[in-house]
Parts: sequence; structure tokens; C-alpha cells
Amino acid sequence: MPDKQTESSFKIKPNDTATTQQVIDAVGKKILDKESSIKTVIAALIAGGHVLLEDLPGLGKTTLATAIAQVFGMDYNRIQLTSDMMPSDVLGVSIYDAPSQTFSYHKGPIFTQFLLADELNRATPKTQSALLEAMAENQVSMDGKTYQLDEVFFVMATQNPIDEAGTYELPQSQLDRFLISLSLGYPDQKSERQLYDSNYISQFNQPIPALSSPAQLMVWQQKSSQIHANEEVLNFLQLLIQKTRNHSEIQHGLSPRAGLSMFKLAQSFAFMAQRDFMTPADIQNAFYPVSRHRLTTFDGRAAGELIAAILDDTAVI
Repeated sequence: MPDKQTESSFKIKPNDTATTQQVIDAVGKKILDKESSIKTVIAALIAGGHVLLEDLPGLGKTTLATAIAQVFGMDYNRIQLTSDMMPSDVLGVSIYDAPSQTFSYHKGPIFTQFLLADELNRATPKTQSALLEAMAENQVSMDGKTYQLDEVFFVMATQNPIDEAGTYELPQSQLDRFLISLSLGYPDQKSERQLYDSNYISQFNQPIPALSSPAQLMVWQQKSSQIHANEEVLNFLQLLIQKTRNHSEIQHGLSPRAGLSMFKLAQSFAFMAQRDFMTPADIQNAFYPVSRHRLTTFDGRAAGELIAAILDDTAVI
């Protein structure tokens, strides 16, 4: 483990922008009793990854997305996906101009910095797949041409439980494009009671002022990518991955890409703790959100309880 003196060498210097904790606190004024989830989503953003939120309607998924876009001052588009939507409703369309006898490309809502794909699993597989290239390569191909997306491009998708009517299960190839998956769940009773207070409702309707910026986010991403891990941390990471592959009830273990996602998310957690090194605790915090949408049992069920059990039963090497 690195010497604790190293910890003081990576403090975020005071400047005109907010710290990561101030960003979390600002979003927490809109999404009550969910600081851990907010922190994990911000960590995924710093890691350059996309987020999948799975929950029942009305639990704050859209509010969370809007609040994060506002606090970073990001361009924001929201797509409400339905079964009759086409890929062109996401990517845009080429329109023929008769006088010039040429086609011109009219960009779709995917050309933004923060895209909320609301109820992604209500769209048909063909429309769902329209997001794949953008999420993997930050670009859109249309009519033989390639169009680059913004350097800061972040997708937050929501999905309803798959057993609800009118949903299409996301294929594994699409799920793997998301760095993490979360479920917000219900707030505690005290926080829910606050939701019904007239003063809170008045505050809730006000947008969050931008405390940070896309440029500052890119600085955080660059600093996060410099976080290092010693042999102890890397051994622990690989041990967790190996346990998912050897588990008798898990259909397919984590891939190397999933392992890299876990590494990047752990880097973000270390950065947010103002350290220049990772600890096993950072890997532990990253393991569940990276794994929950990637691992299933042989009968197709989510492996959430198995993931938690693996984490509980794995000691740091």
C-alpha cells in the first residue's frame, strides 16, 4: 500500500470551479437520500462512461439526469423512446434539396453533450442499436459519412423492469456499452416527507446553477486517468473477475472490457477522495455497479445477490 504521505500530494487546488463533493451536494438537493448513487454516477462521468438506470417510473431517474447536466453546464437532450421510434429519430436524417439536387444531413438529438435516453427498452432493437456506435466511438455514420460527436459525450439511459408490458430486453452487446448500472429505489421516509413540503417543491422547480463545466470535467477525467494502482490492488481486481468466471451459478463471467471499466471507475473514486493511488476499497465500490448488468445466472436472472456474495467472501490478497 502506498505511503499515506502520498495522499497529500494530490489535493484539488482551490479555483473558480466546484469540487466533486460540491457537485454531489448540489445534485443531492434535487435527489434526496441518494448521495451514494449520485457519487457513483459522477464517478462514471469522470471515468468517461455511460450509465444505465433501471427502476420503476417516478423514482427520480430523469430528475437525476437533468440535475447532473445542469450542474456541469452541459448541452442536454432528452429522447422519450417508444416502440414506434426509428433510428432516424435518434441519429437524424438526410433530406433531399431539389434546387441543388443534393442531400443534406439534419443532425438528430444524439448530437449533444448529455443525452438522456428515457425508457430505452421500450424502443425496438433496431432503434436501440442506433446508440451503439455513438457510445463506443463518439461518432455517427450516416450515408457513407462519419460525423464526430462532442468530445464530452455522455449517455444516461433509463429502463423499466423487463417484465413490464411493452419492453424489449437490451442485448448483451448494448448492456456492455454502459460502464455502470444502478437502481435508485425508494427514498427513506424522512426524505420522502420532505418531497411533499411546499418549500421544497418551490426549490425543486428551480434549475441548479452550473457549478462546473465540460472543460473542467475534461480536466478531472485527465487527472483521474493518472491514478495508479499497486500490485495488491491489481491482484484483488483480477481475483474478483476470476471468481465471476468460475462461479457455478453465473452464466458468463466478466470480460476484460468489464475489468477495464472497473479499473476506470475505481480511478474515479480515488480521484474524488483526492488521492493519486487506488485502494482495494475503490475496487470494492466499483465492483457491484460494473457487474450488475453484465452478469446473469444460467436461468437468465440478474445475479445481484451472487455479486454481493462474491464481494463479501473475497478478502484482499
